[in-house]
Amino acid sequence: MNTYTDEMLEVFLENQLQLFPEKVAENKEEAEEFLEDCFAVVCKNLKEVKDYFEEAGTDIEGMSDEDLLEASEIFALPSGGFLIVEG
Repeated sequence: MNTYTDEMLEVFLENQLQLFPEKVAENKEEAEEFLEDCFAVVCKNLKEVKDYFEEAGTDIEGMSDEDLLEASEIFALPSGGFLIVEG
């Protein structure tokens, strides 16, 4: 079982509409359950984000760091790091 921090859950709750047309979670408990169900990944830095997408076979060649960070499945965390949620 992954443990998502309160910060991660709050960021996902506040920004989930960047990825989905309607809310998939209304509170932290629902958010945590949803993130666990879709195997959301936490990356410490941009290099880990790139490594994740490369390992997943996603073509990110030619994308700038800014383009990558604007992807709808990437949620930047205020404390640093990123939450990747693939719907």
